[in-house]
Amino acid sequence: MTALFALATSLLWGLADFGGGLLTRRTPALTVVVASQSVAVVVLGAIVVATGGFAEAGPRLWYAVAAGAVGPVAMLCFYKALALGPMGVVSPLGSLGVAVPVGIGLLLGERPGVLQFAGIAVAVAGIVLAGGPELRGAPVQRQAVLMTLVAAFGFGAVLALIAEASTTLTGLFLALFVQRVTNVAVGGAALWVSVRRGGRALPEDGGLRTVVRSLPALAFVGLADVAANGTYSIAAQTGPVTVAAVLANLYPVVTVFAALLILKERLRAVQAAGAGLALVGTVLLASG
Repeated sequence: MTALFALATSLLWGLADFGGGLLTRRTPALTVVVASQSVAVVVLGAIVVATGGFAEAGPRLWYAVAAGAVGPVAMLCFYKALALGPMGVVSPLGSLGVAVPVGIGLLLGERPGVLQFAGIAVAVAGIVLAGGPELRGAPVQRQAVLMTLVAAFGFGAVLALIAEASTTLTGLFLALFVQRVTNVAVGGAALWVSVRRGGRALPEDGGLRTVVRSLPALAFVGLADVAANGTYSIAAQTGPVTVAAVLANLYPVVTVFAALLILKERLRAVQAAGAGLALVGTVLLASG
């Protein structure tokens, strides 16, 4: 069960990152974050009301608030890094955030078996190789690398925080709702400050009409990201965090294949090898 939910997380995150990266190429990153998360707030609010989730309110929700404050910073840095590129380096570097929940799991006394340790090593190697790395391609800008590392730590922190925010399914819906409300508040404040300083809130080409036309894609990015947080929380609660975190962070492989199928990008030999290693690591983790 842990492996199933964690792999679902990687699928959802991979598709959300692919969509977010494409949207950020024509729409300011902060606008993408705020718009996509606003859609998620509306949907989650309806679910919380329908399930009576507000009855689950308690001190654990502060974890969701913290995750909501960290999330927009991580997403903004990651989307900007994806826009700067090269994606083949940015995407696998972003998955280094797995070190945060894995480290916490080890500190809390989790001890994976030999097969699982081997699976972690093989899967992480596969994640890095699946992204490229484009060492001979476009130069990696220092700003892109720095923002990606900040994003990676933020993603890892969000994983650890959201896993602690609830213990029941209805409580999880409420925690995700609180997280997304905080996302919109923090992201919206940052967008307001950016505009006051001369930044853009709307695309140069098309303005508001471009954002409106992008609403289905923005909704998909926001809802996929929410669903990924939910499936990860379930995975972390039903099995070892060390296993759940590594399997959830296979999302760069999904992003690579999305680019292959949708953008018709060519899959390099090193990427194919990385995808194969990630698959082997997944099998080892699931069977360990």
